[in-house]
Amino acid sequence: MVLTPLDIHNKEFSKGFMGFNEDDVNEFLDQIIKDYEMTIREKNELQERVAELEDKVAHFKSIEETLNQSIVIAQETAEELKDNARKESKLIIKEAEKNADRILNEALSESRQIAMETNELKKHAKVFRTRLKMLIEAQLEMVNNDDWEEFLKLAEEDTEISVK
Repeated sequence: MVLTPLDIHNKEFSKGFMGFNEDDVNEFLDQIIKDYEMTIREKNELQERVAELEDKVAHFKSIEETLNQSIVIAQETAEELKDNARKESKLIIKEAEKNADRILNEALSESRQIAMETNELKKHAKVFRTRLKMLIEAQLEMVNNDDWEEFLKLAEEDTEISVK
């Protein structure tokens, strides 16, 4: 049985002829020594255990700190990636808008060019039609001209003269 401080305090030795009974005192001191040695051993074991646990706590705190730093770095990296993605998307949109404007301007310019060429072709077609019409009318007028009748009569007369 382990002695408590109250046991030690309340311990009374029997009185002998010359004072306390030496055997009782020595026995009590032996018991105190054993308990004290056991307490010291337990204390040392507990101190070792505390040191072990403190090392583990320090290790886990280090891991926690590393994880927290990793999380912060990951968050910062994610924000940077988002910012870069936003900037890149804005650049892509601007480039696409520029390309769209350029393509639209080229298409407008080309359509204007085609419209001018079409108008030019229409003018040439009108001029050609007018000239063709005039040529045909002139040819028709020649054919319908009375001079042909006279030419045909003269040609018949020449044919009759040569046949006679």
